[in-house]
Amino acid sequence: MEEMPTTTIPHIVVLPYPGQGHINPLLQFAKRLASKGVKATIATTRYTVGSIQAAGITVEPISDGYDHGGFTQAQNEDAYLKSFKHNGTKTLSQLIKKYRNTSFPITCIVYDSFFPWALDVAHQHAILGASFFTNSATVCAIFSHIHDGTLALPVDFEPLVLPGLPPLKGCDVPGFIKAPESYPAYLAMKLSQFSNLDEADFVFGNSFQELEGEEAKSVAKSWPAKLIGPTVPSYYLDGRIEGDKGYGASLWKPLSDHCAKWLATKPPKSVAYISFGSMVKLTSKQTEELAFALMHSDIHFLWVVRDTERHKLPTQFVDATQHRGLIVSWCNQLEVLANGAVGCFVTHCGWNSTLEGLSLGVPMVAIPQWSDQMTDAKFIEEVWGVGVRCREDEFGVVRSEEALFCLREVMEGEKSEAMRRNARKWRDLARGAVGEGGSSDECVDEFVANLKIVKAQKGERCVA
Repeated sequence: MEEMPTTTIPHIVVLPYPGQGHINPLLQFAKRLASKGVKATIATTRYTVGSIQAAGITVEPISDGYDHGGFTQAQNEDAYLKSFKHNGTKTLSQLIKKYRNTSFPITCIVYDSFFPWALDVAHQHAILGASFFTNSATVCAIFSHIHDGTLALPVDFEPLVLPGLPPLKGCDVPGFIKAPESYPAYLAMKLSQFSNLDEADFVFGNSFQELEGEEAKSVAKSWPAKLIGPTVPSYYLDGRIEGDKGYGASLWKPLSDHCAKWLATKPPKSVAYISFGSMVKLTSKQTEELAFALMHSDIHFLWVVRDTERHKLPTQFVDATQHRGLIVSWCNQLEVLANGAVGCFVTHCGWNSTLEGLSLGVPMVAIPQWSDQMTDAKFIEEVWGVGVRCREDEFGVVRSEEALFCLREVMEGEKSEAMRRNARKWRDLARGAVGEGGSSDECVDEFVANLKIVKAQKGERCVA
């Protein structure tokens, strides 16, 4: 064994799936660990490495096999994941070896649960592996039941009743399990998260005890996750990480100043902020119906419509609403949600967006599109009481009348004050969870303490 330089600082490498909704929470977790005295490095694909800049975090490239175009170069999800496993295994190993004979040998790999092979790489090099799940605890519990064989596919009964979860109607369950043949690669990826989970040294979930503690507890034997969320920049929660006002990773250029100046001209709680995330593409019909709802309302709105989607807007829409609305291709969502002019958040209910809405205390209008978004929407309306869910017609479209009704219900309806009150409650609980001594903060502290113990036990020697 070769003697190594002495250091008492653990070094974690964080490996996210290279999508905005996965990079953000894992990078935020890395910043939280760095604030507690851990050296943190994020390993991301060569295609996305230039989009990540976060103070105090080292960024290292690895390969998914598509270094010049990322996922868009791959033929499909299955081909992409196979290529990432093949190339990622080699380049992650090279990264571990790069730091071996330095002052900061790698102590642990915190990997996106989509990459169970990263645990094998970690253990091959005699370092720790921690699986990080980016979905809600509820959705993780559902897939855990499928993996364990306690829930068979396809789910053809209603309601779905599972221990620790509220009854789920057909419209509440992830689309993958109602029609498993519809997205076979994604379903396989979801289930692969549990393939070697029993061998992981740590398991983390991006939620918090007060929000989903019972749901997590119900599957603790097969999904022993520590809840360390919400992984939202510290500025909007506990404020303990200096300068942490944004995630530090953006695959798109934000338009913060333009949005902020426009919002400054609007009364408090008067604006509906509308965004369907970085991946969702509304159908032309759904875009049209939502546009008609806005045209027939008197509500101010800020709508994020990517440039590639603008052609779906009705031709007369921009002119008809220019005195009340602003359409942008992207913006800083956290800054918008934190703005006092915003009265509600019209969302696809992706888990990151849901956590941001909860963390900043903004009531929501839920228009889920696929996957886990259906389950998140149910909780937004029925469990947490912070919004309403738009009902689709028989063709799967939310009609303009329904969208307008839900907008008015959240902004000015009889239940709007109760929703705002609940939103403030969850905001305060989120802040408490990540604040000093909070439930999530204690889990992070426990992880850091374990890293330091393991590092001390290894006596700072290189693993051959």
